[in-house]
Amino acid sequence: MLKPFLSALATVVIVLSGCSNGKKIVNTPLENQNKLSDEQLIDLVQKQTFQYFWDGAEPNSGAGRERIHLDNYYPQNDRNVVATGATGFGLMAIISAIDRGYITKLEGTARLEKILNFLEKADRFHGAWPHWMEGETGKTKPFSTKDDGGDLVETSFIAQSLICIREYFKSGNTQEKALAAKADQLWKEIDFNFYRNNQNVLYWHWSPNYAWQMNFPVKGYNECLIMYVLGASSPTYPIPAEVYHEGWARNGAIKTNVSVYGHQITLDHQGEKNSVGPLFWAHYSYLGLNPKGLKDQYADYWQQNRNHTLAMRDYGVANPKGFKGYGENSWGLTASYSVNGYAGHTINRDLGVISPTAALSSFPYTPEESLKAMRHWYENLGDKVWGKYGFYDAFSESANWYPKRYLGIDQGPIVVMLENHRSGLLWNLFMKAPEVQAGLKKLGFQSPYISN
Repeated sequence: MLKPFLSALATVVIVLSGCSNGKKIVNTPLENQNKLSDEQLIDLVQKQTFQYFWDGAEPNSGAGRERIHLDNYYPQNDRNVVATGATGFGLMAIISAIDRGYITKLEGTARLEKILNFLEKADRFHGAWPHWMEGETGKTKPFSTKDDGGDLVETSFIAQSLICIREYFKSGNTQEKALAAKADQLWKEIDFNFYRNNQNVLYWHWSPNYAWQMNFPVKGYNECLIMYVLGASSPTYPIPAEVYHEGWARNGAIKTNVSVYGHQITLDHQGEKNSVGPLFWAHYSYLGLNPKGLKDQYADYWQQNRNHTLAMRDYGVANPKGFKGYGENSWGLTASYSVNGYAGHTINRDLGVISPTAALSSFPYTPEESLKAMRHWYENLGDKVWGKYGFYDAFSESANWYPKRYLGIDQGPIVVMLENHRSGLLWNLFMKAPEVQAGLKKLGFQSPYISN
């Protein structure tokens, strides 16, 4: 379900602006610098990737752009298009940047206010934002002909960030408390119950012009678990537990038991027979939703996500198609740019393209394996795959293809999941929210955050 890179360099210096603490991010030729420690490298990648949502933000709204192409080729004339999912991930990235001191709290608060004010005035459809918005106006930019209204999945990626903002700022000064209140208001205005279409399942889209004609009931397993958790957690427009069990879990048909490269997969990755989906399925719903100790009658979500990641990594090591560059230091298939357009890369659809976000956003699950890839790409592939906003979206050594392009929905999870690996910050903010705990209990989840 798709909605959804210094070998020994010649002298290259990249200095990022917007870091108010006076620290500069500088890359010098490797032969002239000491090797970065693991922590220094992780911090560099997190800080530089964050800049996509700071320096690289759409200027009027402050929100996350759909894409940034450093080659300046924009095929759809969408330089200032805001992506709802990327915006949600960017909001969480800004919280992490405040907490890390990459920006001051005052700067971060002002940017968050700007984005939330934009979101408040932007087009919404029963509380849900569209997939794309014009950054200058907040008006809907249709993702496709009939996809010109509310997108509940992308909206849920914003909703998890709104809860995190509220929790982070709710005990602050007057300005911060007002920001928390605005985040709370926007989250509570999302009408999850409307998107049932009078059935026990949640629908991805609704259009004021085409109603339910997109006809996309969301059934698991894929990247959309967070939508059902939020629907159950909503204090204003809640969905009953039956919507989760009958719709998402398909009356239990979501369960499976297959082995992929020796790793047990217990949730049915629809469309991936005896295999696993693209790795963003293990990321998007878990930026706020902490999978550690998270279980229900269908899965142990930490084990599921770790095994998903290990299976993808071991596939890269096995490299059955013999693609150049694959191995224990370069792996990761997910939805990203591809040599010919955009593709959902999986074991069943391997096009020889590595997407750095796949391994980097998996840091909590596979810290050693992900670090090996991070270090290899940074030290050995260098500026082929590394640029102004961190690692580029995708590359192919087999095709000698190294585009200098970024996608917001791929950059965001890197920042957030690196922070969750380092401190658990976003996980703790989201999971401590009382309505989230109540929603999880309602659906039958167990978690260390939930008291019996």
